[in-house]
Amino acid sequence: MRPIRDIKAKDLIAGITGYYEHGTNMTFGLVEIKAGSHLPEHSHPQEQITYMLTGQLDMTIGGERCILTPGMVQVIPSNVLHSAIAPVDCTLIDVFAPVREDYKQ
Repeated sequence: MRPIRDIKAKDLIAGITGYYEHGTNMTFGLVEIKAGSHLPEHSHPQEQITYMLTGQLDMTIGGERCILTPGMVQVIPSNVLHSAIAPVDCTLIDVFAPVREDYKQ
């Protein structure tokens, strides 16, 4: 057991930093995104669930636009193209299954 911010940060791209813990079958992450950051369109084999803690994240998932604000949750199915822009600073939780091997330190 340890505080999540004691985990070595992983800079995903400029302005997007994650703190990830991995179990046997899933990855849990606390993600901090700076205002103006853009996550380009991508997909991955893992199913993803995003839960917004603070701020706003404007996402496009499978061609459909959705705006996430605090308290909202979004499921992103495996292999579905998605992207995001943060108009303001935001913090969110991402959970992936199976494990994101590429996010291991």
